[in-house]
Amino acid sequence: MAAPNIVALSNIVAHTAAINSTTTMANIIVNGPNTATSCRLNTIILANYSGSVVQSNVQLNRNGTVYYLAGNLSVPSYSTLVLLAKDTVLYLEENDSLQANTSANNAVTVTTSYELIS
Repeated sequence: MAAPNIVALSNIVAHTAAINSTTTMANIIVNGPNTATSCRLNTIILANYSGSVVQSNVQLNRNGTVYYLAGNLSVPSYSTLVLLAKDTVLYLEENDSLQANTSANNAVTVTTSYELIS
């Protein structure tokens, strides 16, 4: 099914998702197949609450093909990095997912705000 026509919308629902990232790539947001929705990503924030620098990866998985938004990004200890701000919007289409992992378990929280559009 095609993405919705954003000129003729019926619903825009705001959400926030967060994960405590681990060394295993994990889904943050999944826009499954045949949802008839687009997912507008407004912000992606990485917060390192450990005493060590942590390497982070954030990727768009589009139907099995990976596109890195951040690859091996160093997140300083006790720091927050804004990877995506509202002035740089990305969309997850049907069958897309936003995923992340880090070099240390449970050291970085990845938080994103987004809107489901249908």
